[in-house]
Amino acid sequence: MDAKQADEIRVFDVRGLSSVTDFTVVATGTSAPHLKALISETKRHMKEFGVNCYRMSGEPDSGWVVADYINAVVHVFSVEARAYYAIEKIWATAKEVPLPRS
Repeated sequence: MDAKQADEIRVFDVRGLSSVTDFTVVATGTSAPHLKALISETKRHMKEFGVNCYRMSGEPDSGWVVADYINAVVHVFSVEARAYYAIEKIWATAKEVPLPRS
């Protein structure tokens, strides 16, 4: 998603905190087309690793798309939706995985 200029990408290690996934990824896009591009980029990269999306929910026009890869759940938000849902608060006790600097 970094290659597609996602904002505020954060990865949380939620093992031991979540019964449904190991990692939660949160990122922000600037518009519905940008959200669509971010999800497409994620799907492409995951497919390269042989990982298919188990389930996807939401629409770019809604401001929130979530893609479930079983071991990782990826949330892509508009700026407004991310502020409203404040999903990072759910994982406040989770360890944040540092991302490589580009």
